[in-house]
Amino acid sequence: MRHAVRSCGTALAIFVAGALMAASANAAGFALYEHGAKAMGMAGAFTAQADDGSAFFFNVAGLAFQRERSFRAGTTFITSEGEFRGADPFPGSAARAEMEPLAEVPSHLYYVQPFGDRATFGLGVYTPFGLTTEWKDKANFSGRYLSVLASLRTFDINPTLAFQLTPRFALGIGAIARVSDVELQRYVGSFNPFTQQVADIAKVDLTSDFDTGYGFNVGLLHKVNPSFSWGLSYRSAIDVEYGGDARFTQIPTGYPQFDAAVARMLPFGAPTPVETAIDFPEMASLGFALTFSPRFLVEVDVNWTGWSSFESLPLAFPDAPALDDTVPQNFEDAYNYRIGFQWTTSPVRQWRFGYVYDETPQPATATGPLLPDADRNGFTVGFGHRGRVITTDLALLYLPFEDRCTSTNRDNFNGCYETTAWLLGATLSF
Repeated sequence: MRHAVRSCGTALAIFVAGALMAASANAAGFALYEHGAKAMGMAGAFTAQADDGSAFFFNVAGLAFQRERSFRAGTTFITSEGEFRGADPFPGSAARAEMEPLAEVPSHLYYVQPFGDRATFGLGVYTPFGLTTEWKDKANFSGRYLSVLASLRTFDINPTLAFQLTPRFALGIGAIARVSDVELQRYVGSFNPFTQQVADIAKVDLTSDFDTGYGFNVGLLHKVNPSFSWGLSYRSAIDVEYGGDARFTQIPTGYPQFDAAVARMLPFGAPTPVETAIDFPEMASLGFALTFSPRFLVEVDVNWTGWSSFESLPLAFPDAPALDDTVPQNFEDAYNYRIGFQWTTSPVRQWRFGYVYDETPQPATATGPLLPDADRNGFTVGFGHRGRVITTDLALLYLPFEDRCTSTNRDNFNGCYETTAWLLGATLSF
């Protein structure tokens, strides 16, 4: 039974990591790029424009050129579906599973207030990481000892100051408070000496408090001339230390001696305190925008994310140190490449199109039910209408993931994953 305790701690640590990598539907890993429908319509190629409230994420220097007070609010509806096909020897080539359809709505709020001739203050609230992964038929899912539900919620509160150092060159700097929580569910299995088989002995539910970490973002934007601009943006790494409770619920096996031994080894009943810490990665973007005519603009962005900081996940149970563990993640730094087009068809209407190629930072050894991540290609279309009082922006993103197969999963849970996502965004500007 000592083995059951040890494996439970390891699986829980992996489980917490999975919540923070939960089926994100745009940027690889667990990042999100849906922070405004205008940028989304151009596949997130927006670093060298940053001319609406989403500048808080894409390039805070862009706020300096926004010389009218404004308020923007919006959301993105994200849905996805995923499938798993097992491989031999475990869980076997006959194993099949489906994810529950995803339905999430990360939202954003932006307030911009110019003051003086060249300065702007702003406050942004948006969701840079998150989403949820959940598997159908949890009690029979072959990966239930790794994860059946993992959910992450985050939102950044981002007060910012931006300045026009010259009429064409701007600097922005902001402070970030990141608020986040996690919710996790999985099963625990152990070898039953009476049946000589692995049996389900417990279900684990973990819920953290809302905890906060702090960082910053900076940006430069240079409008070289009316036809060409470039921008550079950086967002710092942020460490969030989570505290919460794990609740173990025993699953009777029908063998009283075995059940009694399990009850003595695991902390059933009262919630058990649990602690962990996650280093959210730093990010940098470089973008170039070129206006070919008053009606047509194209932007190209290269984005880098420092995922290599996510090397391992520590997990501590202050009241049950036998469950403590550290699980390696060994993520790698990754890039994504974005191109967006904007076509102005009238003084009040614009069409937008875009494409993104996004590399996964996840090694094959970590690819599993917690995060079946993969390289992906995204295709976008967007529309904007400027009214007398309200400007409306809409965008649609189709995001097929490349099939991801693994034969070297660290938990020996191997197979192939298929995932497809659709995202619909809307932003209203006042």
